[in-house]
Amino acid sequence: IMPQLGGSMPRQKKRENSNNQEDLSQKAHQGIRRLLYYKELVPGQKIPYRELAERLSMSPTPIIQALKWLEIEGFVLHKPNRGYYMTPFSLQEIEEIYELREIIEPSLLPETIKHLEKGGVKQLKASLDAHLSAERGFYLKERLFKNTDFHLTLASLSGRQTQIRVLRHVFDLLLLKYGGNNMPIGSMDDMDKDHQKTFECVVAGDVKRARATLSKHICNVKKEVLKSFKRVLEEKEKSVFEAHAGKFGMGISHTG
Repeated sequence: IMPQLGGSMPRQKKRENSNNQEDLSQKAHQGIRRLLYYKELVPGQKIPYRELAERLSMSPTPIIQALKWLEIEGFVLHKPNRGYYMTPFSLQEIEEIYELREIIEPSLLPETIKHLEKGGVKQLKASLDAHLSAERGFYLKERLFKNTDFHLTLASLSGRQTQIRVLRHVFDLLLLKYGGNNMPIGSMDDMDKDHQKTFECVVAGDVKRARATLSKHICNVKKEVLKSFKRVLEEKEKSVFEAHAGKFGMGISHTG
């Protein structure tokens, strides 16, 4: 008697189609993240998902699935009957991100120090050296990634996977949505010193000083970043006002 294969073949094909769809959704997700990285999609912008589908050489379906995924991650907002938009620029969100870092990162240090071995010290030293040797002329993306790597390496040595996942997402938001820290050049020396001091305290097993140093570091960075972004917003509002004033023939004088 011939085995009845008819029932299993459609199921197999269905599984293959499902896997292909997941692969396409993953590809779409990574493709959109690249556009965020290169600032081809910016906060508040409407997302032309059909154009994205053409650009990424796929149908709109995996693009929409990827956008739903990005909505869960906090990058995208769906407006009924209007489509998908990048979530708007938010100073409150930036402040909340840094406040979350202030809570999580110092709290992991006791476990990091407790489990620190020679291999961990070597790994942390390598990430510190990579950050210190990164381009210093401007706060470029390479330096941003090296900065992120130092903080995530420090956290990962704790072995606390849930907090590490949260931190990875937090840094994703900072890097992809807000383009990193926008740190003023004058603050880089202080940042380098803070990283060096945190490393030394961790290696010495000094939990109290390590937590105090890292907490102060994140707090100071938060203040600088918020100040920088507020200045960006003020300049943007000023340019919009001047554009409208010029359109309606209003004279604007600048006194200093």
